[in-house]
Amino acid sequence: MKATEVVQFKKKLIGTVVSDKSTKTVVVVVHRRFKDKKYNKFVSQTKKYHAHDEKELASAGDRVVIIESKPFSKLKKWELLNVLK
Repeated sequence: MKATEVVQFKKKLIGTVVSDKSTKTVVVVVHRRFKDKKYNKFVSQTKKYHAHDEKELASAGDRVVIIESKPFSKLKKWELLNVLK
């Protein structure tokens, strides 16, 4: 699947590139904020995703959109869709 062909049932996430040192791979941090059911407080959660970047468009600090894809390796199960800024 190419990055331009978007399927509706696949998950999309927006995050910030933390590392672009690996070849054709970027590490994206996604911040999530939700309300805890038990304590009724807002909780912040961050998670790192390894995403496939075929053309090596993204660099550290960029805001990007990643999409779920086939597994490229043990950690890489996401693909770079586009760079926001």
